[in-house]
Amino acid sequence: MTFKQFSIFLFTVVVSSVAVIIGSSQDANAQTTTPTQTPDLPESTVDHRFGVVESFWEAEEAAELEVGWDRILFYWNEIQPTGPDDWNTLHVLEEWLDDAREHDRLVMGLLKNTPGWATDAEPYSGVPRGLYLPVDDPGNLWAGYVAKVVKYYAPLGVHHWIIWNEPEIEAGVYGHEFSGSTSDYYQLLKVAYQVAKANDPEAVIHLAGWSYWHDPSWLGQFLQIAVADPEAKDHNYFFDIITLHIYFRVETVEELVNETWDIQRRYGLQKPIWINETNASPNLDPLWPVERPNFQVDLDQQAWFIVQAHALAFGADSTSVGIYKLMDVLLPEGGESFGILRPDSSRRPAFYAYQTVVRYLRDFTFPVGRQRAENFYAFTFNRPDSVTRILWSRNSADLVLKVPALADEALIVSATGDTERVVKAYRGHYRIHLRGARCTPECDIGGAPVFLVEAVDKPVDIDSMAAIDPETAIVATATPSPTPSPTSANTEIGAASTETPDAEPTATLTPEPTATVTALPTVTATSSPTSPPPTAVPSPTPASVSGEGEELAALSTDSAAQTTGDAGDGSPMDPPSGEGSASWWFIGAAVFLGGLLSLVVVRQRRN
Repeated sequence: MTFKQFSIFLFTVVVSSVAVIIGSSQDANAQTTTPTQTPDLPESTVDHRFGVVESFWEAEEAAELEVGWDRILFYWNEIQPTGPDDWNTLHVLEEWLDDAREHDRLVMGLLKNTPGWATDAEPYSGVPRGLYLPVDDPGNLWAGYVAKVVKYYAPLGVHHWIIWNEPEIEAGVYGHEFSGSTSDYYQLLKVAYQVAKANDPEAVIHLAGWSYWHDPSWLGQFLQIAVADPEAKDHNYFFDIITLHIYFRVETVEELVNETWDIQRRYGLQKPIWINETNASPNLDPLWPVERPNFQVDLDQQAWFIVQAHALAFGADSTSVGIYKLMDVLLPEGGESFGILRPDSSRRPAFYAYQTVVRYLRDFTFPVGRQRAENFYAFTFNRPDSVTRILWSRNSADLVLKVPALADEALIVSATGDTERVVKAYRGHYRIHLRGARCTPECDIGGAPVFLVEAVDKPVDIDSMAAIDPETAIVATATPSPTPSPTSANTEIGAASTETPDAEPTATLTPEPTATVTALPTVTATSSPTSPPPTAVPSPTPASVSGEGEELAALSTDSAAQTTGDAGDGSPMDPPSGEGSASWWFIGAAVFLGGLLSLVVVRQRRN
């Protein structure tokens, strides 16, 4: 071979090596590019398992949220204020019911508040006079009222009736609503069940909402009375659905639902469980600050609670979940506000969190996959043509999870839905960063949850699908929980781990602005829910997804804890260990061949 031929050969090898290196780099970077095809989502529909209490106050927002059910108070003392011949139809406006039917929204009526003329005890909470008389006796005033209200409102679309509210709360305690005994409540329910079913074959009777903490033994005592009634078994024990009210400590959603199943099993029952009230009111909302000794909750945490509560409830086989509530009306300044809309109708981040829950969970099928590890939760929901997973950190430490992929790509979405991105799987998994919870000192609400949505050809087998290996989870240094401060309504997004060995370049998504709503109607004010003594937390906003080459991006809503080079801030991360080994071989070969070529040239010139 001549010198010229040898030089051409070496030059070709060097150029080929460089081309291979560039190609390898492009292949790696392709892992974070946005594919042209995204998971197909079902068309907008109303799913009756998702509710918001008193949605009628803001009909347009309720329609936008695709609320599946509403709850309206039917105060007996307002509908029949002075006697059994009264009939005040202005207490519950038919326009509210018309709007609910137009949007296929189920309405539940809550019957309570004894008028003074109908009881020998105190008004509102007193046992109705004649309660133990036959249901067709005119002296049974409660039976007469239930018959009239059910017969009137059934043609207007109201078939679900909740019989009273939190009867376990004793007199003298905030939230007290029923002065009778548990046996009296059973009779109240028994009468309502028989009368409602007689006047509306479609009637569904819900047990009064049980707050648990005021009397953890109440449901068991009630069921003991029910199963002892010789007439009960032939009449479905005189109720169709068990109702729970759960607030603030999000993991108690799962715990109390499971305990309710256990209590039922002890008495041979298996009634559906609905959570009709759940929320964590944000007392640290800078636009509506509230002084409260316990449960310091900010706007982010309220949004995170809503996502986590739905996952925990459905994961424990609850049939339905309802948020208390859309908006607080007639609330004095500084009053405790639970609404996902503020009293002035402006939207909190929780509004968007609820909307995101419905968008990515509606039409799911049971069973729901559940994985609980020491430091994270992961839930899996089968939906038409897709699978949605919800993940979050349970404690204050930031976390990196290696999540087995079900498809070639996934849509990753923040808690409030304002940040989302499609990212491809790499080597059969996604790597997801989870922001630690804000704990003060208890972690009553988990960290920023992440939705992971994948298109699939058929439902996954929940029992056999690969779980996240907790041993592969990387726990970063715990993020100090900042002292909650009502100074910022929203925070920017950022993921959070400095210990990411297999990281890749990440992408930052631009969050959408928070919208504002309008006016507030004036009507009969409703009482605030009762709950266990409250604790603290911060506010929700956009979350940024960090896409990694070997793995996937993360979402978070805590900008304060961003770390330089972290996947959440949009900056590149260190390449995955071992992943660039082939490229380094090519680089080494190119350098060696280049040096050899230079040596040959020098020697040739000397000759």
